[in-house]
Amino acid sequence: MIDDILRENADLTEKRINELLPECDKKYKSAVSAARYSLLNGGKRIRPVILLEFYRLCGGNGKGAVDFAAALEMIHTYSLIHDDLPCMDNDDFRRGKPSCHKAYGETTALLAGDLLLTNAFSVAAGVSDIPADRALKAISVLAKKAGISGMVGGQVIDLEIEKTGADIDTVKDMYLLKTGALLEAAAVIGCVLAGADEGKIAAAEKYASSVGLAFQIIDDILDSTGDEKLLGKPVGSDEKNSKVTYVSKYGVEKSRQIAAELTNEALTALNVFDGDKSRLTELTEYLLTRKF
Repeated sequence: MIDDILRENADLTEKRINELLPECDKKYKSAVSAARYSLLNGGKRIRPVILLEFYRLCGGNGKGAVDFAAALEMIHTYSLIHDDLPCMDNDDFRRGKPSCHKAYGETTALLAGDLLLTNAFSVAAGVSDIPADRALKAISVLAKKAGISGMVGGQVIDLEIEKTGADIDTVKDMYLLKTGALLEAAAVIGCVLAGADEGKIAAAEKYASSVGLAFQIIDDILDSTGDEKLLGKPVGSDEKNSKVTYVSKYGVEKSRQIAAELTNEALTALNVFDGDKSRLTELTEYLLTRKF
């Protein structure tokens, strides 16, 4: 069933992405092509899945949520493009293919990221079948979770850690922002667009915070024990670069235990919601056991 859940939401999102950011033959074709190269380069579409599943769980039935899912994926992809740049993590591969800057050059990759970030808010602001007050609140959530108090803040901490080193509490804070913030945006926006009450919105944020931290811990484990072919990138980079991670601090088995405990916290948060939670439950359990 999990494959059906992922495919259904990914297909909806990717179809809309193709409509919102089509190929062009204008002078700025290179930046659009670079943006599409990264945006449509596979990926699990976890953030759109979470957004659309919370939207459905809270009774939403409009098409505008798919546009917000596409906007969120644009922001996520811009962050990956910039994260791979030589001035940041300097990664040559992403999902088994050359990173955007390797395929299109650093300057074009930088602009492709800028294009996606800006276009995301244009897409979100253009939604027509969501009540204006809900759309405005969702846009505000998107901006906050993507900005300095969210994902960008996490990236800042990550860069500082490279200079100064870090204890595990600082690493946890970085994970909660760099990885967790956009997952929180997904869950909260899904609820907001459907008109959920504040109790459900808070529960969704708690769910995504726990999932986000567990997700990054599993990434730490996969960097230590994963299959390079499945991951689409080299493993062992954390140890090679002497990075402080949950695995370096606690070891693989203890890290798995912590991720499992966080997953249980996320599942408990879903108890606030009425209706069929089986799809979100299966997704949550899948994220704990994923291999890539």
